[in-house]
Amino acid sequence: MSAHCMLTGTQPGFGNRISHSHRRTSRRFDPNIQSKRYWLPSEGRYVRLRLSTRAIKTVDTIGIEAAVARIRARGVRV
Repeated sequence: MSAHCMLTGTQPGFGNRISHSHRRTSRRFDPNIQSKRYWLPSEGRYVRLRLSTRAIKTVDTIGIEAAVARIRARGVRV
């Protein structure tokens, strides 16, 4: 799935679009996914991650090494 965060696992939510006359049609709430490149000093290379904006703030807080460890613990290949 394209709208999927590698760190938090956030994926689209689903709901209804409600018109003025209260007709309901389905819609999708996509997370704000950004592609970001980080330098990974332990491996001496850059890694490109698809992260939600909340996950980018998490990487800023815990550091890229801990974030990559969490991503790999979820079973995602980096």
